[in-house]
Amino acid sequence: MAKHSAAGFMTRALHAEGHAKPMNAHTQPIFQTSTFYFDSAEHGADLFAGRQAGHIYTRIGNPTVEAYESVVADLEGGGAAVAFSSGLAAIYAALMSLLSSGDHVLSGDTLYGPSVNLIGQVMRRFGVESTFIDTSDPEAIKRGLRADTRVLFLETPANPTCRVTEIRKAAQLAHEAGARVVVDATFATPYFLRPLELGADISLHSTTKFINGHGDVVGGVATASPELAKTIRKFRTDTGACPAPMDAFLSLRGIRTLGLRMERHNRNALAVAQYLQQHEKVSRVYYHGLPDDPGHTAAKREMSGFGATFSFELTGGYAAAKRMLKGIEMMTLAVSLGTLDTLIQHPASMTHASVPEEIMRQQGLTPEMVRIHVGLEEADDIIADLEQALAKA
Repeated sequence: MAKHSAAGFMTRALHAEGHAKPMNAHTQPIFQTSTFYFDSAEHGADLFAGRQAGHIYTRIGNPTVEAYESVVADLEGGGAAVAFSSGLAAIYAALMSLLSSGDHVLSGDTLYGPSVNLIGQVMRRFGVESTFIDTSDPEAIKRGLRADTRVLFLETPANPTCRVTEIRKAAQLAHEAGARVVVDATFATPYFLRPLELGADISLHSTTKFINGHGDVVGGVATASPELAKTIRKFRTDTGACPAPMDAFLSLRGIRTLGLRMERHNRNALAVAQYLQQHEKVSRVYYHGLPDDPGHTAAKREMSGFGATFSFELTGGYAAAKRMLKGIEMMTLAVSLGTLDTLIQHPASMTHASVPEEIMRQQGLTPEMVRIHVGLEEADDIIADLEQALAKA
């Protein structure tokens, strides 16, 4: 099946080119090998010189990984995808493929906690400056862009407050200033949001989450134009953050049901958010799927659905949040998201614990905030567990 055909998302998820079946295998085989042999010394030399296509070493390329990358690129509407051993590795490679010492990155101020630390602390050691702003505000982007800004980095919807940035507007402003746009769209998945189609240069996902969907893989992926993807791939080869063939296989398996899962995740999340919004012990729900959420209109312009992960605050503060989390029965107290079952956690002391306090305040991340990833259970059962847990808060 040709890439970027007119077929629908689920059809492409099942039949895109990466699902080719070597030796008539119905499922893409796992090439669980570290190295590949050469037919001759000349054959090996031609492979290393790029005169002939083929495989050398799994850090450089592996058929299972490449099949997975091909399907992701198709679903993202991009030229090529590069898979990584983690979402954070994908972010680091995407950024460092575009940045050098002395460059400036303008970043959203609401991000996954380790992304804040990577951009604000780790990359600073290598001479990359950074500024954190509210990227949902176009005027803030205008003010933040500098002559030395090379990258605008953002999450949308952002973790954990679901703040929404309109990619098309942000990309226009960044490109006018000579900067590239890198978008982490993990919360949305390619099923609900395709940043490249809206003007972004690189689309990122922690495939640990929804793309794999089963909680048994850690991985990431970056999708871009073929030229830019080649640069990112070279960075991956040089730094060694390649995914294992088994992880690529499991993520490729997850893609086959991504559309089905996201539809139910989305439906359940809206029901849970509506329940929490009217609960007397909940002071605020941060979910762009609710019509009165500040990001709802922007999300509707660029997304086809709202996703499954959001946050809410308890009226009783941090103590109430702790009591509630202690009282859960069916839900799982765990970080991460995108799994089949419902996960719940406390961002300030868990996923975002590494975020400096001033950035945490800037993000609007409060001690009374709880983040929930709404799974595929019956919505009534999720709500029932929340009901009894909130009664203890």
